[in-house]
Amino acid sequence: MRSHLLNDTTAERYRRSVTEGIERVAAKLATTDRPFTGVTVDALAPRIDRIDLDRPLHDTTAVLDELEDVYLRDAVYFHHPRYLAHLNCPVVIPAVVGEAVLSAVNSSLDTWDQSAGGTLIERKLIDWTNERIGFGPAADGVFTSGGSQSNLQALLLAREEAKPGRAGREGAASYGDLRIFASEASHFSVKKSAKLLGLGPDAVVTVPTGADKRMQTVALAHELERCRREGLVPMAVVATAGTTDFGSIDPLPEIAELCEQFGAWLHVDAAYGCGLLTSLKNRHRLDGIERADSVTVDYHKSFFQPVSSSAVLVRDAATLRHATYHAEYLNPRRMVHERIPNQVDKSLQTTRRFDALKLWMTLRTMGADGIGQLFDEVCDLAERGWELLAADPRYDVVVAPSLSTLVFRYIPAAVTDPAEIDRANLYARKALFASGDAVVAGTKVGGRHFLKFTLLNPETTTDDITAVLDLIAGHAEQYLGESLVHAS
Repeated sequence: MRSHLLNDTTAERYRRSVTEGIERVAAKLATTDRPFTGVTVDALAPRIDRIDLDRPLHDTTAVLDELEDVYLRDAVYFHHPRYLAHLNCPVVIPAVVGEAVLSAVNSSLDTWDQSAGGTLIERKLIDWTNERIGFGPAADGVFTSGGSQSNLQALLLAREEAKPGRAGREGAASYGDLRIFASEASHFSVKKSAKLLGLGPDAVVTVPTGADKRMQTVALAHELERCRREGLVPMAVVATAGTTDFGSIDPLPEIAELCEQFGAWLHVDAAYGCGLLTSLKNRHRLDGIERADSVTVDYHKSFFQPVSSSAVLVRDAATLRHATYHAEYLNPRRMVHERIPNQVDKSLQTTRRFDALKLWMTLRTMGADGIGQLFDEVCDLAERGWELLAADPRYDVVVAPSLSTLVFRYIPAAVTDPAEIDRANLYARKALFASGDAVVAGTKVGGRHFLKFTLLNPETTTDDITAVLDLIAGHAEQYLGESLVHAS
């Protein structure tokens, strides 16, 4: 069994095995003609269930053949231009090369003696991102597993900063007094984080959005005033720079003013909108982000990186002490005085992949402008898609895009019952997914079912959008026709 260990004596076997795996994936990428095969759970589950994991195949080629049957053939391929569903991006080749390197070397980024240069590369990328945000020299941060973890850590820091009496308050605030303010379009991880942090069920105050799906600052000011009147503590305001459903960007400068006025921590969840940090023409949409106390970025969304690649950034490095614990076997306190850079001092995780290498390889190959150009292209595509939807009498589109998301609904001319229209849209989405011709997402707006394009593939064209809209309309009309037959 030692022949399977990666070491100096198995380097050639490693080369052959990885090359064979890469060739399989490359062949699938080259020949995939639709984003999904339409396979069902009932069809796929038995194939996997009948595999006996206690009877290995002892041959890489045989294992890859099996993998073709249970995974590769029926995977959902984000690189296809008609995958238009969730915040999943096609990935750039330099990042995939980085993934191969980091997996083989297998550095762990918790301590210097497990990563050496990996630690310095991650720190360099944190500094680079902070500069792009507009933070000063006191800023810091750490890579995380994703936006939910980044939001959790940011709110942990906010909770700890609120306890001792931020902005002149004296004494420790009880957890039951702490309040987080987030818009109705914010990510669900805000409420989940509040629960994980031991805050009460009323801890998250939902602030309404306007027709543009951005937080209403007048409503935020009202809620902050009410919080203060009731003797509660405004722990944090979460402003979203790229909501999951609409891609909307909250008014960051105005929210920053209110946070300063009320002594609240400002966290900007830019998991989606962080691509604007490299934009050649839309960077101004993030104006005000430099006034945040913490920022979430997901490079695996709008930087075209493989999952996972995320970070939480803070304006004041000292606040990261709230995530610091010292273990004698790992990062004893003396290492701080010896100036040994251990990233575990800042992280909620201990063992942690060298995900920063993927972004490093990307920047060193393509440059920031290359990333920004790709993100600008999908934002431009969304503008053209908005024009198509606004001009199409079959559809109702909710709001003009701030980034690359479009939320819309098929509206049949002959049907007035909103519930029936809901069912037609739900059917169309399911039927489209089952066909494998395209993948779109869904959400609710005002209690009604809508469909969603999340455009993160620069290879997608307006012709693709037009074709998918026609497919959706066809499936919806089929449902309505069958519904009329059954009714009669």
